[in-house]
Amino acid sequence: MIYKAADILKECEEKKSSIGQLTREDEASSGALTAQQLDANMKEVLAIMADSSSLGLKKEVFSLSGMTGGSAKKLWNHRKEASLSGEFILSAMARALSTSEVNASMGRIVAAPTAGASGILPAALMSAKEKLSLNEDDLVLGLYTAGAVGKIVAISATISGADGGCQAECGTAAAMAAAALVELMGGSPQAAFHAASFALIHIMGLVCDPIAGFVEFPCSLRNASGIVNAFISADLAMAGLTSPIPFDEVVEAMYQVGRMLPEALRETALGGIAATPSARALEEKYLTKNK
Repeated sequence: MIYKAADILKECEEKKSSIGQLTREDEASSGALTAQQLDANMKEVLAIMADSSSLGLKKEVFSLSGMTGGSAKKLWNHRKEASLSGEFILSAMARALSTSEVNASMGRIVAAPTAGASGILPAALMSAKEKLSLNEDDLVLGLYTAGAVGKIVAISATISGADGGCQAECGTAAAMAAAALVELMGGSPQAAFHAASFALIHIMGLVCDPIAGFVEFPCSLRNASGIVNAFISADLAMAGLTSPIPFDEVVEAMYQVGRMLPEALRETALGGIAATPSARALEEKYLTKNK
């Protein structure tokens, strides 16, 4: 199956359409679901994202292992205090951490594109909704745009940390979010794919090294940094900056880099942060605790 950014851009130009509108039309034309049924599914996805990105702001949510939790609430409480990032960025980071914590507690989340990277897109959409005064229908189109970007990566490369490192998970999630944000801000399809390219390029080569194999640390923090990556990538594109490397080629480069990563840096907990003495001590503590 061929599903490329170049083809999407060509069709968007021909139909004078946004990526979100084109993706909605394309998915409906498959015959499995009508456009209205697809929209209803997307609204259900949005509702789950809204819940997961807010739960950890109201109360401390801890992982089943007990190793991590409560970080979203701490950051949310800190958002109005003196900081370098400012309230908007801190609030978005807290939302990303919230979904990560809900995931680690076996709560209900949307894999976007994976469970380990599930905090980035919800944080982007919910934060944009507030800042840009968007409605549900706006966010649905943003989801279609994000879905198109994720589909390109999934078909052409990988979205698996075990296959391509965290660049394939949090990198793809940030690319999806960045493209959606550009469209929500009124940017062109070309600008959306430039933003997606920036987001992947920014963390090219990022390894997957979860302590004890749990999707907790440093996974949750990478969701927090991933939302910032999405914001700056979108702003770069909206300012008129362009990637000299087309998105399809960036995706292929990411895939090749992922294939070059040794097994120890691809979700095996054998290298990186997971292999440090402190991480090994935590692994022994929490694996023993949960036997």
